[in-house]
Amino acid sequence: MSRWHPHVTVATVVERAGRFLMVEEAPRGSQTTLFNQPAGHLEPGERIQEAALRELREETAWQVGITDYLGLYVYRTPNGETFHSHGFFGMALAHLGNPLDPAILAVHWLTLEEVEELEREGRLRSPLVLRRVRDALASRFYPMDVLHER
Repeated sequence: MSRWHPHVTVATVVERAGRFLMVEEAPRGSQTTLFNQPAGHLEPGERIQEAALRELREETAWQVGITDYLGLYVYRTPNGETFHSHGFFGMALAHLGNPLDPAILAVHWLTLEEVEELEREGRLRSPLVLRRVRDALASRFYPMDVLHER
């Protein structure tokens, strides 16, 4: 019997002056680019918040102060994969200037309307992208201490 293994990921909504920090990616096998929050997989031995901060640095070259937890988002892809995505909210503190992860084509600060237009065009990485932005705008936050990690 094989065991089920969901993918554990992190994603962070970063808002500054009414715009949201987004990355543009070219997924394998896709002819169009897709947009996502800075996000990625949890690495072995890594704490969840540490993973979110690492992904922000690698994908956007921004140092971000994570202030709130948006919650655990569960997404099942059309091909049957399951993702357990921890959502965070934070503030941009400083641009670090480091090189970006090679999978990232560009970093953008987009308005809600621009993100919604990308959703209509089918250019968001998953339905969770817009959901996390809307949850952040509605102040659906949890305190960071709801995460218990040893």
